[in-house]
Amino acid sequence: MPARNLLAPAFDNWLARAYCAVVAVALGFFLYAVLLSPDPGFAGIWPLITAAPFSFLAVPLSLPAEYSGIPRLGTLVFTVAVGLAGLVNAVLIGRLAHRMRSAGR
Repeated sequence: MPARNLLAPAFDNWLARAYCAVVAVALGFFLYAVLLSPDPGFAGIWPLITAAPFSFLAVPLSLPAEYSGIPRLGTLVFTVAVGLAGLVNAVLIGRLAHRMRSAGR
């Protein structure tokens, strides 16, 4: 269960869970705008901002997939990359919350 222990800080405190919720809402807005809206505009900015700085890697990862000829592959790669970046940030936020809680005792 090392993966479970590694990801536990992302979900065992309210601050990290709230951050995960914000990233999920931003990704939901992005997917709605890209898949259902006639003009998505700059919908990809919101997930990038909420999951920064690691989410900036999602753009160079998704560009080759966007031009691969497979429909919506770039959107899928971008969404997964930003989701993983948000998860990494949530783990870091959770670890920081644990460290601050233990330092305050």
